[in-house]
Amino acid sequence: MSSNNVPASRRKCVGVKVGSVMIGGGAPIVVQSMTNTDTADEVSTTQQVAQLALAGSELVRITVNSMEAARAVAGIRARLDDMGCHVPLVGDFHFNGHKLLTAYPECARALAKYRINPGNVGHGRKRDEQFSLLIETACKYDKPVRIGVNWGSLDPEMLARIMDENARSPDPLGASQVMHKALITSALESAARAEELGLARDHIVLSCKVSGVQDLIAVYGALAEQCDYALHLGLTEAGMGSKGIVASTAALAVLLFKGIGDTIRVSLTPEPGGDRAREVIVAQEILQTMGLRAFVPLVAACPGCGRTTSTYFQELAESIQIYVREQMVIWREQYEGVENMSLAVMGCVVNGPGESKHADIGISLPGSGETPVAPVFVDGQKTVTLKGDNIAGEFRMIVDEYVRTKYRKKAANA
Repeated sequence: MSSNNVPASRRKCVGVKVGSVMIGGGAPIVVQSMTNTDTADEVSTTQQVAQLALAGSELVRITVNSMEAARAVAGIRARLDDMGCHVPLVGDFHFNGHKLLTAYPECARALAKYRINPGNVGHGRKRDEQFSLLIETACKYDKPVRIGVNWGSLDPEMLARIMDENARSPDPLGASQVMHKALITSALESAARAEELGLARDHIVLSCKVSGVQDLIAVYGALAEQCDYALHLGLTEAGMGSKGIVASTAALAVLLFKGIGDTIRVSLTPEPGGDRAREVIVAQEILQTMGLRAFVPLVAACPGCGRTTSTYFQELAESIQIYVREQMVIWREQYEGVENMSLAVMGCVVNGPGESKHADIGISLPGSGETPVAPVFVDGQKTVTLKGDNIAGEFRMIVDEYVRTKYRKKAANA
């Protein structure tokens, strides 16, 4: 972490154990995701959790919003374990979580963590009673809790109190600053109350979700200065497609660069029929391109221009990117450090050969209007020139051979 383009240090915070996964306490930043299936449907929810875990999600959150959903949780956990998928499950509770966790102890036991929103656990005296019951249940089953505040569901009484205080101030804050203060106050007061009820500090994760990039940066910057709880980052309602990816990256990258954040989720809206695992891949790529973690070999590729044979070059780059991500499922189990391998697919002779030499393995196409003749560079040295109709297949074989010879095999019982 000593280079100029990654954080010099992470913010120090208390570590929280969630199943087999550690959040904070100096542990690597954790990637998590959330299902969008009906949790009451055990089969479809199990399948989606397994898909998210296979894509690299280290925690998976599921909605628990009804008796049927609560009854299904233990079965989902059992099905996943039978498949050999031991990813921790996080239960997402709103409004009726206190009732569901009490009525279905098997659900309370099967979940690795509870997520509660202090703005959605009732109002007035009921809020105190219901919040207390949720925390007492977490203490009973020794489960950590994410206290997840959301700007769309702030506790109205607390918000009114802060607005009144601000109105009486000789130097009142602006509307956005009042909202920031309310989010942080809700999180910190709720965490303090949870500790009073017996929940240990190392069982608490905080989040303050908003959908504005500048708001998220401001809120988490202030929150990080005021506490040492582990923090979950995420831009809520980020949106669909490139908008959601760009907004999430812009917000999270700034905070991560400052050393803030212990677990992240990228809340993308999938296209109809789209792959839910896309949000996992984007989260991984944010962390990897910032040099914070490595998950899968990265493929550098030039953007293409009038000098490149666009379709051939694009197809080669895409096929290699897909190939290494698919192979990582196998490589991850067999080889140490292969996720750090770098690949380059370049489209013409201008910068192609030079940039290919910077990667562990690089291939440089000649450009447009020429028969593909592609030199391959391994560890900076030209090793072979590929020709003909099977350049992609031969390049994949070179990648396979590099993995076999350059990375140490893991022990059989590792």
